[in-house]
Amino acid sequence: MSIPPSPQVSAPPKSGKAFPPDFLWGAATAAYQIEGAYREGGRGMSVWDQFSATPGKVWEGHTGRTACDHYHRFGEDIELMQLLGLQAYRFSISWTRLLPTGQGKVNSRGLDFYDRLIDALLEAGIRPFCTLFHWDYPLGLYDQGGWLHQDSPQWFAEYSALVASRLGDRVEDWMTINEPQVFVGLGQSEGTHAPGDKLPLGKLLKVVRHVQLAHGMSVQALRQGCQLSPRIGWAPVGMVQYPVTNRPADIAAARRGTFNCVEGDMFSNCLWSDPVVLGRVAPEACQTYGRRMPKYSEADLRTISQPMDFYGVNIYQGTPVRAGKDGQPVVIPFPPGNPRTAFDWSVTPPCLYWGPKFLHERYGLPLYITENGLSCNDWVALDGGVHDPQRIDFLTRHLHELKRAVADGVPVDGYFQWSLLDNFEWAEGYKQRFGLIHVDYETFQRTPKDSFSWYREVIRTRGKKL
Repeated sequence: MSIPPSPQVSAPPKSGKAFPPDFLWGAATAAYQIEGAYREGGRGMSVWDQFSATPGKVWEGHTGRTACDHYHRFGEDIELMQLLGLQAYRFSISWTRLLPTGQGKVNSRGLDFYDRLIDALLEAGIRPFCTLFHWDYPLGLYDQGGWLHQDSPQWFAEYSALVASRLGDRVEDWMTINEPQVFVGLGQSEGTHAPGDKLPLGKLLKVVRHVQLAHGMSVQALRQGCQLSPRIGWAPVGMVQYPVTNRPADIAAARRGTFNCVEGDMFSNCLWSDPVVLGRVAPEACQTYGRRMPKYSEADLRTISQPMDFYGVNIYQGTPVRAGKDGQPVVIPFPPGNPRTAFDWSVTPPCLYWGPKFLHERYGLPLYITENGLSCNDWVALDGGVHDPQRIDFLTRHLHELKRAVADGVPVDGYFQWSLLDNFEWAEGYKQRFGLIHVDYETFQRTPKDSFSWYREVIRTRGKKL
């Protein structure tokens, strides 16, 4: 008997064009999620150290104190990257490894670690993509007010200048800030991520402006401090609505929904990215918040909207919609039994076609998919392997959609799978496994999964073998 695919997870679309020869194939990680060694080498405390040590905040009391022990095992991990055939590796810098209190005295041992990491990547022929901030905010600066403090953009600019002066002779590709929607929305609005705050709306919008200023000042610091000519972007979440049909009305509704701004929702694309890319406060945000929006002076917007070379975006899922009678998007519920990941996220491959398409239409920049992947319930089988067919199927479907976007003229320059390694998944602890490589968190044994071999073939054939 033939079993049809789910209405929401259709068969991969056919496309006559392959990914271009210069399309970049990579994988991504983040410092707090993999490094461990939380009190070694002079590293200071971050808000995640404090949050994960607080009972009840992280699943089963897990912390990032040891994580994947990448701090001691990065050589082994780079050998695995070579075996994978990785062309690029996206990682983040631990702010408190360089500046233990967030500012002031520099920790030379922390800089030495990233020197060794980058030199080893380059020797292995792997292009480093460096993210300056992936949520591990210095506890010393949080205690002074954190992102609410008027000097917080300057603190980040000074840190950025330090990194540029030390690493900018070898690193060309930079991202300033990862997923501001999450560390503000979950960390300072809902309180489910570090630092665990539940700020009122007025203070949240103030934080948004400070983070945007920090991004712009960081871009300035990188351009001034790097010896190599830097290529700079950032990596927000891509909140995607996609049409359930190709009717123009449904497409227009999905586009409108992708750039909506709902009161109190810190995940809005336009709230964050219109000032950064277009140098304006988003009309949708003005309509939603009116006079409650903080004042953005012309000088603020000039600083915030420093020219970027690319738009990085993390896309994991989307929301299917159709046009209502008024043209507004109407969310279409998923059918019972719709495929879901171990994180309970719906599997929605069209997000990787419509997300890049809508974002490029609005912002006009080349894109990188800086994160995409899923959590699976993976373990080492009796035969010694880690078999994850769901991951292979998920990535295959999403990459077919991305290839379709590229074939339709969307300038996507590369793709970073999340993640290279299973790792500390924030408030979920070690419950969620996103990696191409399985990690035993007691022995730190690395075991490449079946998806590792599959992705190696994808990279080797430049995406022809999907």
